[in-house]
Amino acid sequence: MLGYRHGFHAGNFADVFKHVLLIQLIAALRIKDKPFRIIDTHAGAGRYDLTSLVAQKNREFSDGIGRLWGQSGLSPELQYYLEQVQVLNPDGQLRWYPGSPRIARNLLRPNDRLALTELHPDEFPHLKAEFRGDRSVVIQHADGYAALQSLLPPPERRGLVLLDPAYEFKGEFDRLIEAIGLIHRRWASAIIAIWYPLPEHALSARFQRVLSTTDLSGVLCAELRLYADQGPPGLQGCGMIIINPPWRFDETLRPLLPELLGHLKVNEYGRTRLEWFAPAP
Repeated sequence: MLGYRHGFHAGNFADVFKHVLLIQLIAALRIKDKPFRIIDTHAGAGRYDLTSLVAQKNREFSDGIGRLWGQSGLSPELQYYLEQVQVLNPDGQLRWYPGSPRIARNLLRPNDRLALTELHPDEFPHLKAEFRGDRSVVIQHADGYAALQSLLPPPERRGLVLLDPAYEFKGEFDRLIEAIGLIHRRWASAIIAIWYPLPEHALSARFQRVLSTTDLSGVLCAELRLYADQGPPGLQGCGMIIINPPWRFDETLRPLLPELLGHLKVNEYGRTRLEWFAPAP
């Protein structure tokens, strides 16, 4: 049963964290002229209406994008993120929030490509409509993990796979680990980005144990924790594990994570983490 709907959480602090890092990963891919491909295995709806009843129910965006909207004096990295949200809100009023697919598409160059999969029967029609007629985007109504079998390896030698499941199924961690192995075998040069919620301490600990026993090199963990106890809706924070990150990506994140925390923290508690699980070659 697919119960998770991202519209309730669109634009919250976890989205801000995820999309700030995603944009920096894509920016690194754009440095070289050679084309790249992005694969998003759990794409969602593509964009979200923050004035909808769903988004207004808990107004989680108020403590996410709402804290950055209209701010000045941001670092170039946070300003670049804000510009991607502003693309959907040219009148300056915050109504639409872009999901990862919309952000990725906005940053593609003419020869780059985007592959999206979404299984939820209510989310997929919105995703399909968002990119109807766009030849740079391929969309499948499918289980993202299973779809990797047909999507890998892509013609492009460079690129990124974003694994961002809802964590609503038992065995999710096992499927993630299997997916990482498949991607590494078939597309060894790809950047792999795995978003995860906190307080799932077991996830980062398990990844650390499992990935330390593989032949992977360059496994970077970044986390943002806002609450000592459960925050809305049960989140203390979130993290992203990045396999094969761009050169010096840790140097990009080292000042960026504390800056992000400074804008998003709700009280005196707040923590960031940046750690190599396996060093870069």
